[in-house]
Amino acid sequence: MSHDGIATRSVMRSVAFLGASALAVSVLAGCSDPDPAGKPLAGQDIAPAARAEIAEGGTLHWAVDAVPETLNTFQSDADATTTRIAQATLPSMFRLDAAGRPERNPAYLESAKVVETEPKQVVLYKLNQQAVWSDGREIGAADFAAQWRALSGKDSAYWTARNAGYDRIEKIQRGDNDLEVRVTFGQPYADWRSLFSPLYPKEVMGTPDSFNDGARRKLKVSAGPFVLKAIDRKAGEVLLTRNPRWWGERAKLNEIVLRAVPRDERAAALAAGDLDLAEVDPAAAKRIALAAPPRPQSPSAGGSATPLMGPQRRTLTSAQKRDKARFRGFEVRRSLEPAYTQLALNGGEGPLADERVRRGVARALDREKLAKLVLSPLGLPAEPVGSHLALSGQAAYADNSGAIGGQDTAEAQALLADAGWVPGGPVEERKKGEKAAGSEADKSKKGSGSEKSEKDAGKKSEEKSEKESGKESEKKSDKDSEKESGKKDSAKDSEGGDDGAYIVGEDNKADGDEGEHLAQDGKQYGSKQLQQGGVPGAYAPQGTAAPAGAAVRPLAKDGKALTLRFVVPQGEGSQSLRTVADRIGIMLERVGIRTVISKVSDESYFKDHIASGQYDLALYSWPTSAYPATDARPIYAKPVPAADGSLNVEQNYTRVGTDQVDQLFDQAIATLDESESRSLIRKADSRIWAAAGSIPLYQRPQLTAARTNIANAGAFGFGTPLYEDMGFLKKGSGAPAPSSQG
Repeated sequence: MSHDGIATRSVMRSVAFLGASALAVSVLAGCSDPDPAGKPLAGQDIAPAARAEIAEGGTLHWAVDAVPETLNTFQSDADATTTRIAQATLPSMFRLDAAGRPERNPAYLESAKVVETEPKQVVLYKLNQQAVWSDGREIGAADFAAQWRALSGKDSAYWTARNAGYDRIEKIQRGDNDLEVRVTFGQPYADWRSLFSPLYPKEVMGTPDSFNDGARRKLKVSAGPFVLKAIDRKAGEVLLTRNPRWWGERAKLNEIVLRAVPRDERAAALAAGDLDLAEVDPAAAKRIALAAPPRPQSPSAGGSATPLMGPQRRTLTSAQKRDKARFRGFEVRRSLEPAYTQLALNGGEGPLADERVRRGVARALDREKLAKLVLSPLGLPAEPVGSHLALSGQAAYADNSGAIGGQDTAEAQALLADAGWVPGGPVEERKKGEKAAGSEADKSKKGSGSEKSEKDAGKKSEEKSEKESGKESEKKSDKDSEKESGKKDSAKDSEGGDDGAYIVGEDNKADGDEGEHLAQDGKQYGSKQLQQGGVPGAYAPQGTAAPAGAAVRPLAKDGKALTLRFVVPQGEGSQSLRTVADRIGIMLERVGIRTVISKVSDESYFKDHIASGQYDLALYSWPTSAYPATDARPIYAKPVPAADGSLNVEQNYTRVGTDQVDQLFDQAIATLDESESRSLIRKADSRIWAAAGSIPLYQRPQLTAARTNIANAGAFGFGTPLYEDMGFLKKGSGAPAPSSQG
């Protein structure tokens, strides 16, 4: 099937304004493929090796973003490191395979299946008879029951971040013996496999005090291939050691040290020998790739054989020669994250409250070109994402972008005209303090989009663009360290402070070199998580130069120009994000929509702008889940008024939702027929596309620097890491000897 996100035929204007039910027949006809989920665009790149080839012992130093505030994944401040620790130390009844689909974890389960559907759904778990906690106690029904009571939502003394699924359980009982657990649901629950992963011991879940505080800083009892030995917050390290009571395949490593290292310092830490494994941004990846000889892409990784460092050169600069020496013994492993970057359109107020305007914005975007700019230079498959609820390879995936159609300037202009936005219409001069057409165009003096701010900021943007375009790529690589480079970029970004708003297109930027690329900068915004992946809710991607386009007359309505405020974070990496916004802004300019880029501080970007609705357009990412009926619903649920008069949006920061989408989610979550449940999810996605509250752009790249002799670790893609299989290759295998091996 096609994943290019471009409809085979345009959705006619007469159809575009029909209700979602009218779209169902024509749009969903494209889902007749017996397996529209397809395959992952890129699989794992982890240097797989048989356990016999891996040496016994050694310490793996692995970079993380931070030492977690809590070790309890069910609390609101849990983060990606919390999840990583839980994966290594706690039971999970199901884990994700390389295609992002749940599979039974044989270390803990002999079987798990629905044994009754009438009068109630009953799931019978048969546990591995060897499965025990680190204190020697058998894992059993008491642990399942304690977790259910803690997460059911019935006792407010438990400070839980989510209760989905557990609130549908009616009771938990011991089966015919101690190794059987019967879970009876009061309401049917299709995503029952999402439960008890991870599973905490009853010592953690048994009381509100132990849940709220006991598992924040330590795990006294665990049951994985590793145990938590120590947390050194001053040094920024978490130490995991081999679990002597582990009944499965003995862990190859003695220890795993999770070390908190900022992304802009990881290249230096790798060069210094302080790290063995670290996710890095594209700039660091290119420097590191110079040191590694070209290698064939992992058979499962997909993509092309494009060298990550770009075209081969006969000679290297002095800085590149230094990098080649510094990073000898490392390579870059690449895949795609189980997350996608989207353009969010705030439908809560302003012009974007009109669905026709949102659809006009969507039809102006060339998503295929954006995907190629991001991913092709990295040697990764460049396909636009076709679903809000799953990614290619996941069971619920289908390309439903036909519900809105591909890039079509004439169609975009027709949609906008139908909404009353006329090219070249009269524009009244705004009075001081009066809002422009955008929802936040004059929210404050800083980044307001007022005439003086736009003029001054546009001038700064033009001068800055000229400086950037005059730079040679070799100058970037001549910097002595990535840290120094980051400081210089950050200083440039700070010019103008928070009032650095500018109008896209006023500086007449050129189209840009197709060899440049947009990619993630590793910066993460927002604390909300989509369960199962434990991935923070939003990321800021990097950018490239914006294309030139034929100028068109600006659109206006009732004396006001159609101007949208595009919010971007100001700090480290903001230049790249602003360039992404520039590219989209010029695509919109071609249909008469003007965008004002407004820089805000990193700290306020998500909380004070995205979550609170103080934006018109924004770029951020969501991770996808193997259980979209449960995990994606809060992101697309129709906002409802709260008791205090405010609007409860859950995680739907675009404020766009419909009763029909909510109903489809409700039906999907209560349908035990897996095929029917997937069909309902795909129908919901089709209607989410039609509402145009958010436009998926591309799957995020995942780049991991690793010592060449590390096996079974790297860019994991969808799959859950197998911590017991990670390790250093034995000497004599052709790889350098591990510097960290003890």
